[in-house]
Amino acid sequence: MREEQNLTEGPILRHLLRFALPVLLAVCLQDLYGAADLVIVARFGTAADVAAVSTGSQIMELLTLITAGLTTGTTVLLGRIVGRGEENRAGPVIGGGMYLFLAAGAAVTVVLTVCAGLVVSLMRVPAGIFRQTVTYVRICSAGFVCTVAYNFLGSVFRGMGNARVPLAAAALACIFNIAADLSFEHFFGQPVFSAACATVLAQAVSVGLCLLWAQRKKLPLRRRDVRFRRRIALQTLRLGAPVALQNALSGMAFMATLPIINTLGVTAAASVGAAEKLCTFAALVPMACAQSLSAFTAQNVGAGRYDRAHRALWMGMGIFLLADAAASWMLFFRGDGLIALFGKTAPAVTAGAWEYLRAHAVDLLLSSILFSFIGYFDGCGRTRFLLLQSIAGIAAVRIPVTLAMSRRWPVSLLYLGMAAPCATAVQILLCAFFFARACKTRREAAELPDGV
Repeated sequence: MREEQNLTEGPILRHLLRFALPVLLAVCLQDLYGAADLVIVARFGTAADVAAVSTGSQIMELLTLITAGLTTGTTVLLGRIVGRGEENRAGPVIGGGMYLFLAAGAAVTVVLTVCAGLVVSLMRVPAGIFRQTVTYVRICSAGFVCTVAYNFLGSVFRGMGNARVPLAAAALACIFNIAADLSFEHFFGQPVFSAACATVLAQAVSVGLCLLWAQRKKLPLRRRDVRFRRRIALQTLRLGAPVALQNALSGMAFMATLPIINTLGVTAAASVGAAEKLCTFAALVPMACAQSLSAFTAQNVGAGRYDRAHRALWMGMGIFLLADAAASWMLFFRGDGLIALFGKTAPAVTAGAWEYLRAHAVDLLLSSILFSFIGYFDGCGRTRFLLLQSIAGIAAVRIPVTLAMSRRWPVSLLYLGMAAPCATAVQILLCAFFFARACKTRREAAELPDGV
């Protein structure tokens, strides 16, 4: 595995592309779980079934984002160790992280399963779909420990410099998910129940495949390494918790502005809802960018190769900017055609959604820059700064701008959507200032204790 692990030597561009592409595909496949469920439920179920799965998926996706953020602490710790050339010390980090996340995942699984009704009621779900939504959330919650396990194992492989194993596991699990969806629907005839069970089993399959490949790749893990280690647990949470909170804030940013949008009428709400489906898929490229640069930076910081980490930041920023430019062009000039891919909508809704998408086309270009900085600072361990700049962008810019634009008359969805790029621009400025200051004082990376 040494050739796959080492991101501190060789051409930067080749390493970035070979690492980023599998990460992007794996993120896309994970996101397709919910999309596949919705398509199959829409084919065999009622409108209430579709609404229940859609609402339940939003709840579970938010929890998955938080979990993925927490596990980045393991990626950074392992990246530092691999960068130092001390792979033999990776066992305690992997074992301590495994104990921490499996214990936390089991506890969250029990709480979510028991309190599924309370969680759904807090979302103010309509009475007509309440029972189906609770069913979906409860079944998915029962298998949430598998979601935690997959994200943890993925973080381990990325930290060791291997992004292909999580991709292969996600690809096979996605195929299994679709086949299980169709099979369960044929035998049980209950779309919501079938979709939830298929999702849980698919996650279990992905975990099993990751464990199988971990054994074949002979990761440096011994049985005695799997135990609670206070130092490693604290370091993992210190690095991962700010990223998890940032992911949660990003996921809740739209929910915070939704009440403002809903006051504008049904057409505006439907337009924004249709547009956000595309925005979710478009955001996968910046997310993959951040994950790739995080692992790359962590290894090079561990090796003391700050110059190489800096070059990777600018090179990655350029690559992802080109990729996002193509997606941005499609959103801006072909948004109406893309909206049609998700189903037939009223002309007024399509027009409003396209107008909203044009603002997010601008945000997508800026996001490639912002998420490159996020990946770099994450790899350096500067996660508390990432949390602060995220709060500043959402609380101080996005929500106030949305509120101000909603009071203009006539209301324009284009102006409402511009709240997102305004917030992103402010966050980029904060990141650029912090980067320049860190380079000037030569304090790019937060030091990790010698015991790790």
